[in-house]
Amino acid sequence: MKVLVTGAAGYIGSHVARALEEAGHAVVRFDDLSTGDERNLGGRDCVVASVLDREALLGALEGCQAVAHLAGAALVPESVREPEKYWRINLAGGLSLVEAMREAGVPSIVFSSTCAVYGVPETVPIPEDSPHRPITPYGASKAAFERVLADCHAAHGLRAAIFRYFNAAGAHGDGDIGEIHDPETHLIPNVLGAAAGRGGGLKVFGTDYPTRDGTCVRDYVDVRDIAHAHVLAIEALGAGELDWLAGNLGSGRGASVLEVLAACEAAVGRSIGHETAGRREGDPPELIAAAEGAARSRLGWAPRHGLQDMVESAWAFHRRLWEA
Repeated sequence: MKVLVTGAAGYIGSHVARALEEAGHAVVRFDDLSTGDERNLGGRDCVVASVLDREALLGALEGCQAVAHLAGAALVPESVREPEKYWRINLAGGLSLVEAMREAGVPSIVFSSTCAVYGVPETVPIPEDSPHRPITPYGASKAAFERVLADCHAAHGLRAAIFRYFNAAGAHGDGDIGEIHDPETHLIPNVLGAAAGRGGGLKVFGTDYPTRDGTCVRDYVDVRDIAHAHVLAIEALGAGELDWLAGNLGSGRGASVLEVLAACEAAVGRSIGHETAGRREGDPPELIAAAEGAARSRLGWAPRHGLQDMVESAWAFHRRLWEA
């Protein structure tokens, strides 16, 4: 199949594009490079344009049978400060894409959503039928586009798979693509950066949560496993075996901040200094996906990489990046 991947220079988008190619599909990369990094393109061609650019989309969609839509704005605090940006990119940009897909006759899409659509969950682990109660413009804009896809599915048969990610981590096994953000807000690259003496001091926010060691617990899922789910969905949509799926991508297991720190120390072979600080506003104690879900039952997907593997692949990538 020929597949358009939006956000192809981003962390997850670059892995999805690579996984599709490794599975034998032709990939058209599309990214405006506002937050994506050219190094994640691996020297491949890329259409450099916004998903709000209809003509660029129509040109990129020519001959495609499916879209993996990973372009979007994804910084939660920024979304609170600049909500207009998030509604424009995540909702208006998504609308621009599905309208162009309909004009170009492209029948299938896999959408990169987020567990932030649930807001503060009523129950943990979080089942896929939990109500959508987002507490930030980021989560709200993603939930709104999920509704757009549902309406387009009902109205004119758009085939769609929606994946709500939990905490993506790790890097490609080749060590050439991985997590590059500016600013970097995610725990694992920040811990590894502290281990390498890069950036400021490492802080652990909150040690008095009602968890097993007092720090926040999150569900980490390897970026390679996320990419594999996209390949399975693209192929099932293309074969007519699937016309609608909306579900979580998580491991069903949680790791605390201190457990992640210990895994990073094992990967780098030394202790990593850190300071403790008060809780950050809006951080729930636990966010974990329910172990069973649509991706497992309908696509046969299951995570293949554990926390230590994620950390070690991220360490290999960042060492290569920093030494370049």
